[in-house]
Amino acid sequence: MAANTRDIRRRIKSVKNTAQITKAMQMVAASKMRKAQQAAVAGRPYATLLNRVLVSLGASTASGDGYSHPLLDKREGGRELVLLIATDKGLCGALNTNLFREASKFDLANTDFVVVGRKGAQFVARSGRKMLAEFDLKDNFSFLEAKQVSKFCMEKFTSGEFGKVT
Repeated sequence: MAANTRDIRRRIKSVKNTAQITKAMQMVAASKMRKAQQAAVAGRPYATLLNRVLVSLGASTASGDGYSHPLLDKREGGRELVLLIATDKGLCGALNTNLFREASKFDLANTDFVVVGRKGAQFVARSGRKMLAEFDLKDNFSFLEAKQVSKFCMEKFTSGEFGKVT
């Protein structure tokens, strides 16, 4: 009987410890979520202004006002470069699953991938697709790292190696 009581007490203690760890993990996740939400809200005015600028630029080039830029050229045919931005960990619900489902729709023979994030690289390798470059995703993915990714994609497009970047 005493051994049975001891086992019950040990289980109760184990459950309490697990609950404490779970609560700490929830607090950390809530803190990260709050930080991400604040960053998104802080960036909203810039995104709105950038959207207006891009719409205006697109309208100017479409109307034939003499504005042109190599990144706005429409090209027929050619290979397609896909920038796949996924996560490093799988703790994101259906995000990666939905990304990979969309990435699977691209023509296997006519598409190359530039991947940001470990899970994306695993998907591309597992599915037999061609990966031109892989960039590591960090907790604080900086502007300089994003610039490096965009520069790589722009160089591939402007060199004529790819007809489209998605």
